[in-house]
Amino acid sequence: MKPIRAISIFLFAAVAICCLAAADEQTSNVHFSVVRDYNGKPIRNASVVLHPVNRKGQQERSGLQLKTDAEGNTNFDGVPYGTLRIQVLVPGFQTYGEDFQISQPDTHITIKLKRPQDQYSVYDSHPQAGADKNAPPAGAKPPTTSGAPTSDKPETKKDGKTADAPSDTKSDPPKADKP
Repeated sequence: MKPIRAISIFLFAAVAICCLAAADEQTSNVHFSVVRDYNGKPIRNASVVLHPVNRKGQQERSGLQLKTDAEGNTNFDGVPYGTLRIQVLVPGFQTYGEDFQISQPDTHITIKLKRPQDQYSVYDSHPQAGADKNAPPAGAKPPTTSGAPTSDKPETKKDGKTADAPSDTKSDPPKADKP
């Protein structure tokens, strides 16, 4: 009879210690509001993903996904104090991600989502900082028409005049090809 009594006392003590340890960990009720950045209107069905972050700043493997209601709100009670990485995903909006320090019994977080921006490409031409928007890029030559000289020097004709100089003779306009 003594061994069973000792085991039950041990189990009771172990459970009591676990409950006290859990009571020492402070938690927060975290409220989220997800709205549009440009007009402040709520976004329904936004996916709010919570990732705990360890003391080294690394994201833990566990996580929790919440969905916003029609007013763009959701909440979770029992978030332990510390760093919490929040990611918000909504089709048609930029993905949002940020770390928050949870340190109060009630935490209110408002997330403003933006529309997607144009992607930056190294293959597109981009104006230089402070440059005239209508000026060609530095080092670029003006566009040439087919058959025009590609040299920087003006072409000299047989009569000694350059192609850039005005001519005394008038030329006929080009004739359209007949079908």
